[in-house]
Amino acid sequence: MALNIEDYALISDCQSGALVGLDGSIDWLCLPRFDSASMFGALLGNEEHGRWRLAPSDPDARAVRSYVADTFILSTVWTTSTGQVEVRDFMPHGTDRSDIVRWVRGISGSVEMHADLRVRFGYASSVPWMRQMKGSRAQHGQNGQGHELRQHDAQPGNGAESNGHAHGLIAVAGPDACVIRGPRMHAAGRKHVADFTVAAGEEVEMQLNWYPSHRPIPEPLNVSENFARTAEWWASWASSCSHEGPFHEAVVRSMLILRALTNQETGGIAAAATTSLPEQAGGSRNWDYRYVWLRDASLSLKVLLGQGYEQEAEAWRGWLMRAIAGDPGDVQIMYGMAGERELPERVLTSLPGYRDSGPVRVGNAAVSQFQSDVIGEVMVALHAAREAGVPETDFSWPLQRALMAFLEQNWQKPDQGIWEMRGPARAFTHSRVMVWAAFDRAVRAITEFGLEGPLVRWTALRDTVRQDIEERGFSVARNSYTQFFGSEEVDAALLALPQVGFCEPDDPRMLGTVAAIEQDLLVDSLLLRYRTRGTVDGLPSGENHFVACSFWLVEQYAKTGRYEEAHALMSALVALGNDVGLLSEEYDRAAGHQAGNTPQALSHLALIWAAEAFRGREMPGR
Repeated sequence: MALNIEDYALISDCQSGALVGLDGSIDWLCLPRFDSASMFGALLGNEEHGRWRLAPSDPDARAVRSYVADTFILSTVWTTSTGQVEVRDFMPHGTDRSDIVRWVRGISGSVEMHADLRVRFGYASSVPWMRQMKGSRAQHGQNGQGHELRQHDAQPGNGAESNGHAHGLIAVAGPDACVIRGPRMHAAGRKHVADFTVAAGEEVEMQLNWYPSHRPIPEPLNVSENFARTAEWWASWASSCSHEGPFHEAVVRSMLILRALTNQETGGIAAAATTSLPEQAGGSRNWDYRYVWLRDASLSLKVLLGQGYEQEAEAWRGWLMRAIAGDPGDVQIMYGMAGERELPERVLTSLPGYRDSGPVRVGNAAVSQFQSDVIGEVMVALHAAREAGVPETDFSWPLQRALMAFLEQNWQKPDQGIWEMRGPARAFTHSRVMVWAAFDRAVRAITEFGLEGPLVRWTALRDTVRQDIEERGFSVARNSYTQFFGSEEVDAALLALPQVGFCEPDDPRMLGTVAAIEQDLLVDSLLLRYRTRGTVDGLPSGENHFVACSFWLVEQYAKTGRYEEAHALMSALVALGNDVGLLSEEYDRAAGHQAGNTPQALSHLALIWAAEAFRGREMPGR
């Protein structure tokens, strides 16, 4: 059975990532990209759906783990009755290939280690053909497609065991292949296992190299060189973070998580590393988040600019502009990691789901939804880039003008809203506020930066949208903005109104909205997104607390002088992160466990913005 979600840590090469459990098992891995099919899928099933466990044979071994400084190199120190070892798991950065390294180092005494490998390509739909290669066969043999097999001499630091006996195991199924090097593994039913002992001062390396099955087998890595280069790259990137404040460490780790979820080549940022982790145990709210949402993209752009990452922000804006280029009517709310548009949703039968919470979905049907707020998010982000001095491109403003022309004709259409409701389309208040923000930023592009556009028309539309919101999106009876026009319900997304400048945080109407949100959605000191009763989202009722929304409430508290409450809630939210600082999408307060896909970019984006509200301020009790 899969571990609790918070028991997993992420390693990444900025192309994809793996989830490593506290028990030493890699239970989720998709190569070569986050949105590729899994080859280890035990997270959404059990060990027979693919995993790679490396841990002491002693069932009573205890593990303590952490990242090596500001990197995504995971250090797990195992203590047994006979000794202590460290396992360093990482994905080498800066290569043109997909690799995982597991480097075992003896600290004291001696420890017997056990490796259990079960490769299951294609979301556990195929058990690969496995065969051994080693010695002279590895140096002179063929891989079955006419490619020469080569293996370096067995030496520490180039993928071999420190005792000089390197072995290779090849797995092939359809388009996928991988080679696993290290101690000899032997077949045991539908798995391969290895047992070896590591004494103090000894080192044993294992490495997995994925490659397309029609290509030659990759050479083994020089582990020590790749370790040093990868550690230096992550640490250097993290050192550029400009945030200073009481939650500095959480901000730096959150920035690193955003970078880990970013594709090195395309610039696309995955919303999460996983698919189908349930928002509620046994529920049906299981979605595939391994794609790029325009909303998250826009927030990421502002965060990168706010933390001093101008180069990354410019590259990210490039992805954004490429993805939405074309007919504005074809703009989607999400795209593949390289900007792919076809993301059809389907249910897998090869994976039963996290602790049998199905269905397991690949793709996302929300890709075809109309969500008018995303145009506002894009306009707000590109305006922030302009204010930060990011140079214009030949088509950045023409593309924004085209988006505005589309919005002029479609802003009154009901939509599915920020939460991708699968119920009826409605006039969601948050969506209309983002429409207002789009016209506002278009007007300011003309008045503040001298760009050409229909100033009078856009100004009039901006005012019309505001009046519409104030008249139809506000309940006098509740003294609150509402979830959608004509409703008496509230939505945590309304906390975004002051964030985009629609009103001040201490505006009486906003304060009334906060009071209504606290009354309806603040449960056990954390926020729900909205009340799921009724037919608003077209799904069965019930979900857990949404982490990002609670961070939004922190920001609102801090900006209205409620500093003690803000600090207390912020501290509690940061504490919801696991032992290595990862936050999932939601939190099950009753069970005391994380819920939903992980690590969730939106949760960490919201953490960073909330932390900015404390910058330069002495906190209570300090």
